[in-house]
Amino acid sequence: MPDPDDTDLAILRVVRANAALSTAAVGRAVGLSQAATWRRLDRLRKAGILAGRELALDLEALGFGVTVFLGVKLAAKARVSLEDFERAVSAIPEVRRVDHVLGRYDYRLRVVARDIADFERVFRRRILALPGMGEVEANVMLSERRLPGPL
Repeated sequence: MPDPDDTDLAILRVVRANAALSTAAVGRAVGLSQAATWRRLDRLRKAGILAGRELALDLEALGFGVTVFLGVKLAAKARVSLEDFERAVSAIPEVRRVDHVLGRYDYRLRVVARDIADFERVFRRRILALPGMGEVEANVMLSERRLPGPL
């Protein structure tokens, strides 16, 4: 597929904001017919540019009022593979995101909890028990703003 043109990028912006819109509604938003919009969406899917649909959950409404970002450095002497660590951390339901990063830490985790006491319980019982755990740094999220990206 050639590079996405301005119309493709406009479609991606609309779909990113609300993936539940019908093809007709997306087309109206960008000034295309339903058929033309469907063809473009199909081409973007086949090219792998548009993949899946993600549903955003309001974690606070679900009772998870605290988000903590953990920087995790695996212990140098631990004989644990990255795959073993990733498998173990992925089994913790409160861990919402695992990023393998380059820098001071090996991983960046996004952990949700009902409150600080709940986070402490998860941290002590589950996170510190992960294979290969070394140094950990925690940062509690105070607020979050979703910014429009380049699309």
